[in-house]
Amino acid sequence: MSKNSKIQRLIRRFIRQRYLNYWIVLSIDAFLSAISSAAAYFVVSRLVRVDSTLKEMCCILSISFLISGLASLALNTYRHIIRYSTLKDLWRTAVNVLFKISGMFVAVFFVFNWKYLTGNQLMLCLIFDAMFTAVLMVGVRVLMLVCHEALFREKSSEQEPILIYGINEKSVALKLRLQDSTRYEVIGFCINGNNYKSYKAAGLPIYHFNNEIYFQRIIEQKGIKGVLFAKQQDIYKERDRLILYCGSNRIKTLIAPGIDEANANNINKGIRTLKIEDLLGREEICINMDEVMADFRNKTVLVTGAAGSIGGELCRQIATLGVKQLILFDSAETPLHNIQLELEKTFSGLNFVSIIGDVRIKARVEMVYEKYHPQIVLHAAAYKHVPLMELNPCEAALVNVIGTRHVADMAVKYEVEKMIMVSTDKVVNPTNIMGASKRLAEIYIQSLGCAIENKKLNGKTRFITTRFGNVLGSNGSVIPRFKEQIENGGPVTVTHPDIIRFFMTIPEACRLVLEAATLGKGNEIFVFEMGKPVKIVDLAKRMIILAGYKPDEDIRIEFTGLRPGEKLYEELLNADENTIPTNNKNISAAKVRRYEYSSIVETYNELEILSWQIKIDDTVRLMKQMIPEFISQNSKYCDIDKELNPNVNGTKKRIAVEGVYQLHFNTNNEI
Repeated sequence: MSKNSKIQRLIRRFIRQRYLNYWIVLSIDAFLSAISSAAAYFVVSRLVRVDSTLKEMCCILSISFLISGLASLALNTYRHIIRYSTLKDLWRTAVNVLFKISGMFVAVFFVFNWKYLTGNQLMLCLIFDAMFTAVLMVGVRVLMLVCHEALFREKSSEQEPILIYGINEKSVALKLRLQDSTRYEVIGFCINGNNYKSYKAAGLPIYHFNNEIYFQRIIEQKGIKGVLFAKQQDIYKERDRLILYCGSNRIKTLIAPGIDEANANNINKGIRTLKIEDLLGREEICINMDEVMADFRNKTVLVTGAAGSIGGELCRQIATLGVKQLILFDSAETPLHNIQLELEKTFSGLNFVSIIGDVRIKARVEMVYEKYHPQIVLHAAAYKHVPLMELNPCEAALVNVIGTRHVADMAVKYEVEKMIMVSTDKVVNPTNIMGASKRLAEIYIQSLGCAIENKKLNGKTRFITTRFGNVLGSNGSVIPRFKEQIENGGPVTVTHPDIIRFFMTIPEACRLVLEAATLGKGNEIFVFEMGKPVKIVDLAKRMIILAGYKPDEDIRIEFTGLRPGEKLYEELLNADENTIPTNNKNISAAKVRRYEYSSIVETYNELEILSWQIKIDDTVRLMKQMIPEFISQNSKYCDIDKELNPNVNGTKKRIAVEGVYQLHFNTNNEI
């Protein structure tokens, strides 16, 4: 673009933003009103054959100008943005005219004791005055709109022709917000079905599609480059129809920001391409933010693992709750630095401190408690990658089990009100080291909490566990991996064609964690409603389609086989467990087996010693002894299963995954 073109565009943008100053609009309205009054008096005086003088005409003009100006000031009709005017704004014009006519009647008949016209003649004059004023004011506003459209609507080759999905209020409002867009040109609206065939909305045609052939005709005839959705609900509705059509025809699928996220001046930046999270997510989960805020307000809150996906989002949400102080604790230097910079920028008034530390080091954990005395602890620090933990079981035990023990023990020692641990669905009938280590962490904090509740240990801390499945877009999750593979032209690698997983967005998972923290009375394991499980191969196909390619044609999907410790599916509860509903339909309290703290503490001591000594087989063996339902799958540790129980074969492994193997426990400890 040339320098002159840039200058012209800047001038046009400046003029557009100040198309008509509101004082000019006020002056025009008052002038039109005065002209209308003079014209009405002139017409009536000719009809009744009364001679009008220049003095009388000037008097009429002055009175009308003054009263109309006062009416506009009182009703603020001059402050409306002309180019965004709608039919709903006509009532203000009508009230303005009525106000003016009433003022004219009072001024002429009572104040100035008008002698030139009789009462009936004056009423006729006021009726004509109202008609002329209304017609002129509305007409001039329409003229302003037409002129604005003609002068300032930029037809540019840079504009992308798009369709807006739907004809609801949000869709039509979105068209109005985009009428000055320099990036997108709205060609019309599109809907499924032909109920509105040949109709128009907001001056644009409504295109209908009954199948992909109809859709292809529309985009070819009109040169459409994208389809814009105004509402998240419309995306769910069309994810198996229109979005697939767009993907197979390489048409962009876009979503608009909410009204609170963008206005007419920055909506172009707010519009973004659909992500897989938009398709897999559900309708927004609502929680009682008043109760959550009341629980966290003016409290000192510690978040471990604060630089991770879940920990970082917890910090963002906690920052809005009016906490006294927020303590960020993590061992990852650069990610912690990044979240610190983000909080400084976004929440400038937040009192927070970032601490580099490792939950494995008890002295470092105690230092945080001793110095800051947190009242609420959210424990999100953990190793989570199944294949890596299968290769490093001692590290998994040290961070996930012993690290949790350090955080929990210090919470009791320094009289923390409550500690909330983030757990995973992989703890149910674990087939890998990661799931088993998190289950051991659950067992420890619940047994510690029960010992306090039963007065067997001194303390006041309430322990709460939250269990949920995979989170969309978290660090190291399958979605960033698939995205990278698609960008590189494939293939996209999936371990097994039948593997399924539960998914939840990071923000909704964290909202439910905070809600569970508020609901919890102590020693509960809360299970989140995860929706329907998703086949990973379907996830891969959708991501390929969203990127504008065809699965197995443009980009190939390759199956690599299950990794060590990996299940085909995850469970949120054991078969012999059940749940209790809570006040939130998306959260249930699991009734699980409880353990005596005094009977397990020595075993945890032994596990810590073995882990620090890097005695891998002994560490895994002890974990399996502590959790009899932990049976490795597709792993080198299957030999330890045979050693501990020679009768465990392939069939019994399958049964164990379904929860029957739990019979090895003493059922007297169940609740």
